[in-house]
Amino acid sequence: MVWLFLLFLLVSVSSADEDPFIGVNIGTALADMPSPTQVASLLKSQNIRHVRLYDADNAMLVALANTGVRVTVTVPNDELLGVGQSNSTAANWVSKHVLAHIPATNITAIAVGSEVLSSLPNAAPVIVSAMKFVHAALVAADLDSTIKVSTPLASSIILDSFPPSQAFFNRSWDSVTVPMLKFLQSTNSYLMLNVYPYYDYMQSNGVIPLDYALFRPLPPNKEAVDANTLLHYTNVFDAIVDAAYFAMAYLNFTNIPIKVLESGWPSKGDSSEPDATMDNANTYNSNLIRHVLNSTGTPKHPGVVVSTYIYELYNEDQRPGALSEKNWGLFDANGVPVYTLHLTGSGLVLANDTANEMYCVAREGADAKMLQAALDWACGPGKVDCSALMQGQPCYDPDTVEAHATYAFDAYYHQMGMGSGTCFFNGVAAITTTNPSHETCLFPGSGKNGTLFNGTSLAPSANSTTDSSAPCQSWRSINVALYAGMLMLLSFTIFT
Repeated sequence: MVWLFLLFLLVSVSSADEDPFIGVNIGTALADMPSPTQVASLLKSQNIRHVRLYDADNAMLVALANTGVRVTVTVPNDELLGVGQSNSTAANWVSKHVLAHIPATNITAIAVGSEVLSSLPNAAPVIVSAMKFVHAALVAADLDSTIKVSTPLASSIILDSFPPSQAFFNRSWDSVTVPMLKFLQSTNSYLMLNVYPYYDYMQSNGVIPLDYALFRPLPPNKEAVDANTLLHYTNVFDAIVDAAYFAMAYLNFTNIPIKVLESGWPSKGDSSEPDATMDNANTYNSNLIRHVLNSTGTPKHPGVVVSTYIYELYNEDQRPGALSEKNWGLFDANGVPVYTLHLTGSGLVLANDTANEMYCVAREGADAKMLQAALDWACGPGKVDCSALMQGQPCYDPDTVEAHATYAFDAYYHQMGMGSGTCFFNGVAAITTTNPSHETCLFPGSGKNGTLFNGTSLAPSANSTTDSSAPCQSWRSINVALYAGMLMLLSFTIFT
C-alpha cells in the first residue's frame, strides 16, 4: 500500500505573485504524544514546511530549529488576560517564547488567542490590546516585519453569510472587530480564519449538498449563485472565505488578506455523524490541497491565494466530545497515515511515497530491561534472523541493547508485513520514517538491499490469531480534535 502525503512552501497570501502553501496544525491531546524530535522527523519526511502550534512549547520549538519549517506559535487563551492587560507581560512572553528561539527556529507569526470572540467572550475586551502589546515587543526587537501578529476567528461570527455579498461580522462585536482590523491593516498582517465546511454541512439539515461541501465537481445548474454579484460558488470553503472578504469590506477594509488557520474533515464519527468517514475526509483534504496550491483563489478574488493549515497532523484521542472530535488527524500517534490522500494531478504538490520508508525502532528513553526482553523475544519466538547482530557481522556495532533491539524490531515489523500491532513490543517500540541504517548495516525497509520482505504475504489476516506470547497489541489509536464551538448556518438558494 502506498501512503501519500504532501506539501509545498510559501511566504504570504497578500498577492497573487506569491506562492500558496498548505500547512498543518499540531495538537497534543494524545495519550501517547510523539516526542518533539519524532514530530520534526515526520514533518521532514512529509515535506511539511508550515506548522501552527497551539502554544509555544519550548521542546517543540527546539526540535524545529534549523529545519526551515515556518512556525506559527500561539498565545493560549488561558494566558490571554495577562498578556492583554500588561505590556511587560506581553514583552516577557515574546522574549521567552520567540526571541529565545530565533533565528534557529523560523517563527513567522503569532496567533494571539484562538476563537476568542466565540469561545472566550470575557477575554474579548483585551484581545486587541494583547495583539498590540505583542507587536510592540516585536517592534522593539526589530522583528515586526518578519513576524506577523493576528488572532484566529471562527467563521461563526460572520452573519448572513450567503450570499457572501451580504455577509457582515456580528455587530455586537464591532468594538473589537473594527480596531482589530485597523491593527491588521496598519501592521500589514492578515486575517486568520477557521473554516469548517463539515460543520456547516452538518448544521444545514440537508440544505447544503455533501458534494458542495467536499469540493466535488458540480454541474453549472447546481452551483450556488450570489444574486447580488452573480458570482457562482462551487464549494462551501470559497463561500465562507468570500463572506469574510465582504464582511471586512462592509467595515471599509478591502486590502487585508486572509489565511485559513484551520480546515479539515473528520475521518470517523458516531452514529449521529454518518458523513465523518475516511473517504469523505480524504476527498475534502485532497481537494482542498489542490484548490489552494493551484492558486485558484475565490470567486470574489480569483488568483489571490488563500494559504491554509489543515486541521490536523495527528488524531487526538484525548479530546472531549463526540467521536469525530478525536478523528481529524492525517496521521495516528505512530506517524502512520490514517488514509491515503488522493493527490494525483495536484500540480505543485510534493506527494511523498512512504510505503517503504517506515521503520520500527526502540522507543526513545525505553527501559533497558524491557528492551532486552523484547529483543530476546524477537530473536527467539518472533523468529527474526538476528545473525547480523553477532560479533563481526554488519549490525553488531554499536553494541548496545537499544541498537540491537532496533534492528530486531524492524526486521520483525517488516517480516510481519508492517501489520497493525507488529511494532509495539510492550510499549518499547515506535514507528519512524527516519531510516536507521548505518554504514554497512542496512535495515529491512530501506530499499538498499535484498532483505525487504513482501509487504503482504506475511501479514496476519484479520481472522488470524497471534502468538499470545508476542509483546504486541493494537497501537493504532483513534484520535482527533477541533474547536467545536464554531459553526455557521448557511441559508442559501441552490439554483436548479
